[in-house]
Amino acid sequence: MNIGEIGLQGEKRVAQFLRKRGFSVIKRNFQCRYGEIDIIAENNEYILFVEVKTRKANALVSGIAAVDSHKQSRLTLAAQDYISKTLCEKQPRFDVAEVTVYEKADDSLGYSLKYFENAF
Repeated sequence: MNIGEIGLQGEKRVAQFLRKRGFSVIKRNFQCRYGEIDIIAENNEYILFVEVKTRKANALVSGIAAVDSHKQSRLTLAAQDYISKTLCEKQPRFDVAEVTVYEKADDSLGYSLKYFENAF
C-alpha cells in the first residue's frame, strides 16, 4: 500500500468513528484557496472540521504534533471559507485524528486511532 492509500484508509476509519458517535459526514477533502479540510461532519450542535494525520508506528513526529500553528491557521481560514459558502450557524469545532498504522504478526496492517476533540 502506498502513502496515499494509507492516508485514505486513515480518513475512512475516522469517518466511520464519527458516524458511530452520531455525526453525519457531510464533506471529505474540502478544498479552497486556503488549503484542504480532511473531514467536515456535523450533529445537532456542532460542525466539526477534522484534520486526519496517518502515520506509521515508528514515525518521528506524531500526528497531533504535525498540526502546528501554521497548519491551524490554514485550517481556520478554510473553515471560515466553508462556513461563509454554506451559511452554517452551528458551533464550529476543530478536532485532530491521529491514525497509526502498524504491521500485525500475520503481515496485515492494523490501525489505531487517537481522537482529540477541541484540539485548537
